[in-house]
Amino acid sequence: MNYLNELNEKQREAVLCTEGPLLVVAGAGSGKTATMTRRIAYLISEKGVDPYNILAVTFTNKAANEMRERIESIADRTNGMWVLTFHAACLRVLRKHIDKLGYGLDFTIYDTADHKTVIRECINDLGVTEKEYPIPYVQSIISSCKNKGVSAKEFKDNCDGFKDHITADLFMRYTEKLKKNNALDFDDLLVKTVELFDEHPEVLEFYADRFKYIMVDEYQDTNEIQYKIVHHLAGKHKNICVVGDEDQCIYQWRGASIRNILEFEQDFPGAKIIKLEQNYRSHGNILGGANSVIKNNTERKGKELWTDKEEGEKIRVHRAYTDKEEAFYITREIHKLLDKGYKSSDIAVLYRTHSQSRNFEEAFSKQDVLYRVIGGTRFYDRKEIKDIVSYMRLIHNNKDNLAFKRVINEPKRGVGDKSIEKIEMLAQVNGTSMMGALTDEGGIQILSAKSADSVVGFIKMIIKYSEQKDKEKISVIYDGILKDSGYMETLEAQNTIEAKSRIENLMEFKSVIYDFEDQQPDGTFEEFLEKIALLTDVDNHDNSEDAVSLMTLHSAKGLEFPVVFLPGMEEGTFPGRKVYESNEALEEERRLCYVGMTRAKDILYMVGASERVVFGRNEIKEESRFLHEIDPQYVEIQDFENRNVGFSGEKKHTDRINPRDQLRYLKQQQSAITKGSDGQNKDACQAQPAFSGGERVKHAKYGEGMVVGMKKDGQSDMITIIFDEAGTKVFDANIVKLKRI
Repeated sequence: MNYLNELNEKQREAVLCTEGPLLVVAGAGSGKTATMTRRIAYLISEKGVDPYNILAVTFTNKAANEMRERIESIADRTNGMWVLTFHAACLRVLRKHIDKLGYGLDFTIYDTADHKTVIRECINDLGVTEKEYPIPYVQSIISSCKNKGVSAKEFKDNCDGFKDHITADLFMRYTEKLKKNNALDFDDLLVKTVELFDEHPEVLEFYADRFKYIMVDEYQDTNEIQYKIVHHLAGKHKNICVVGDEDQCIYQWRGASIRNILEFEQDFPGAKIIKLEQNYRSHGNILGGANSVIKNNTERKGKELWTDKEEGEKIRVHRAYTDKEEAFYITREIHKLLDKGYKSSDIAVLYRTHSQSRNFEEAFSKQDVLYRVIGGTRFYDRKEIKDIVSYMRLIHNNKDNLAFKRVINEPKRGVGDKSIEKIEMLAQVNGTSMMGALTDEGGIQILSAKSADSVVGFIKMIIKYSEQKDKEKISVIYDGILKDSGYMETLEAQNTIEAKSRIENLMEFKSVIYDFEDQQPDGTFEEFLEKIALLTDVDNHDNSEDAVSLMTLHSAKGLEFPVVFLPGMEEGTFPGRKVYESNEALEEERRLCYVGMTRAKDILYMVGASERVVFGRNEIKEESRFLHEIDPQYVEIQDFENRNVGFSGEKKHTDRINPRDQLRYLKQQQSAITKGSDGQNKDACQAQPAFSGGERVKHAKYGEGMVVGMKKDGQSDMITIIFDEAGTKVFDANIVKLKRI
């Protein structure tokens, strides 16, 4: 039992509590995996439990493999033990018993591409169109129903409206086709297991009797169908141990139910609760800040992480003028960290949405910071971005066959692989490009009449914008492509989370175009494409490479890094706009912030911008409410020169209600600390500027805006203003006429 000596008091208590229902509330970095593995080893080696009678389920193959390896290293024997994901465990059950549901034991598991093919067949069978019922939309409805344990018939019986009834018919036909093909989709592995247990109690009895001891990891992430599986199996012996943290429930948007962990005692009367609150990951100031944020949630068991580590560095809060400066600041800080001995792989930038990665990818590329994007592709490698850039490439160069093949049927125009082969062959025979082959006399006749009409429209669009590309602004051409190609309309019709994310990325790409037009007013279409080509030519680095990690906060769950940057700490960015819809949405965003903060071991940066370009428009941003929830004792404000400053007197960090007040304060600090050792101010215009950074002003021509900088240029005092409509302008402060608002 030497392995028990490595545990703290609460961990050891959880290991020794083997009988009856047990809820282990395991805070971030509290050693839950060590506790679970030693509990199983204790059952086998000390209690004499046969491994055959033990079931441990988790959510990822990586977690399951790690748990199994740890158990095997300390337990006497492990043969017969199940340490699997939910889906893998259900697959084992179905391979032995699914014939009772009318399927063959040799059933096939369909992947996502197979789903689409079957759904397309169903759409054709019912005589409706993919435009009316986009495949991703139908997929999302079917998956959502299955994860909630709702059958096709139940969905149809309770749906309203013509569209829902047709969707229900598609769902029912899809189910029939899968059974006819002796196939299951991924969600069916869970659904059919519950169905098997419900309809054949003898099968349930076999497994409920076999698994005398059940452990469930990440219980806060279980959905309705997984909840049913657990309760079916644990109903007989009730020796169930669930491990989780309600403060890390961040997947409700895909079906996870926080009620499962909050109401565990109601489901299993007499359950014991043990809280693991000692954190082995982060320093004291980081934990203190995270605790002060999450305590504002009401849907929680209540716990407070602590550590016997040193307090460490305070949370570094920085507020940049713009999102570009935010990326520059983080890039500069990374270089300083590398100079101090940190490795690139020690550092992570965790953002709320994938679209935020673009600024960091550009800044890192320019400043030679190696990076890798985890849990998603690089911004410029995402499908929708590559599609739209291919449209632009084909407009610029009609001979670009690679771009042509990518977009000729994107969105769908009825041009399949065989048609593309015909076009390519004709181009080879005629010695021309693929687009040239179709524009030659009679070329279009190789296509069917149905697809020919849409392809003719496609070619006319490409030619139209080829003629306009050197006359119109790039942003105008871009808007035209999105509309005339049908690309945007197709995404909007899908109305899924994935489609909405793609639309966000397309709008973020429009911000790239606006930036180019602002920086190079005379820049050409060709020059813009060259810039994009250089940015997208950055190598992708594999996970073993020493590189800074870029990922969403959702992807970071379960990971840890010595240094973490949380950018976008502004209202509307993080938390996102959905927090205004319900308190539940706000609490999930706060849990996501808590998860992000507790990924950091040594240093945590929380960074935001006073102004951010969103969908091509400048937006003034207020500080994230989460920053105001952090106890000031754990925070260190960093000004625009990256000096550590604090508020004078009794004024604290959380006193900053208006972000403009902070900007003004930081500017004053910046001015004050530019004095040399002789006590003389090095920059006269900053000693008593006519205007301070963050002030709102009004110009007779350009309207309202915000002062973001004062700089001396020879004998002139130059003032930089970002106007709400006109963008950034620079004036001589002694000449320009401005009115304070």
